[in-house]
Amino acid sequence: MSWSLPQFSPGTFLAPSVDWLNAHLHPLFAVISEVIEAVLTGIGGALLFVPPYVLIGVVVVLAFVSIGVRAAILAGLALGFCWVAGLWEASIQTITLVSVSVALSVMIGFPVGVLASRYKGLEAAIRPLLDIMQTVPPWVYLIPAVILFSLGRVPAIIATIVYGVPPMLRLTTLAFNQIPKDLMELGAAIGASRRDVLFKIEVPSATPTLLVGLNQCILLSLAMVVLAGLVGAGGLGAEVTRGLTRMEMGVGLRAGLAIVAVALLLDRLSRGVLQGRKFPSST
Repeated sequence: MSWSLPQFSPGTFLAPSVDWLNAHLHPLFAVISEVIEAVLTGIGGALLFVPPYVLIGVVVVLAFVSIGVRAAILAGLALGFCWVAGLWEASIQTITLVSVSVALSVMIGFPVGVLASRYKGLEAAIRPLLDIMQTVPPWVYLIPAVILFSLGRVPAIIATIVYGVPPMLRLTTLAFNQIPKDLMELGAAIGASRRDVLFKIEVPSATPTLLVGLNQCILLSLAMVVLAGLVGAGGLGAEVTRGLTRMEMGVGLRAGLAIVAVALLLDRLSRGVLQGRKFPSST
């Protein structure tokens, strides 16, 4: 006689909830999908409408004026490689997906992180959730997103936002917790408003750690967008998937180098713009 323990599957409890959401909130998910698709189509279409050499020139000039010569050189080399490698459209699609995902992740993670640094009860409440979210494999996020939003770019955006919020939120909380108390007392002593203290004292002091959070958010978002090529998100992830399924090493290597170029471009430019100074040399 054999003995076996009863099997437990969380999906047994979650599946009815997902089915209920699909049955009762499908119009809401349809509206969200249409809005996200409209934003992605508008941004991506505008970038692809411009000839590659013109867009590269504009980005190089803007990078030189706002950051410095090293940023301009990097922008030219990164975008130039994507163009010469024949991956211009895929690279623009990936840049659009990552930019929108990171922007939304920061819009969620930054204010919640600031609140968590002020209210320790909130920080203690969300810490276990953040631990779980950062431990769960990225593939898992795609499953509910695909079930609720079908295949395409929308589930990629949703999954990427969920995957990118935790590092931004956690490092924002850390950054504001590390602000010296004497700076806060100084702001209160001179009669500064809470808004002035936040944007003129706290944010500048927390900028180095906030940039680390932004860096992590960009890299994790790019990794998720690449994985989302398996669910029809397009972009460079689709090229990596094609190289993997067809065993074409050249396609996979070319797409991989383009992903590195896009990652460097987004990270360095975002750092330089937010720091408001010359292009940083550290990673």
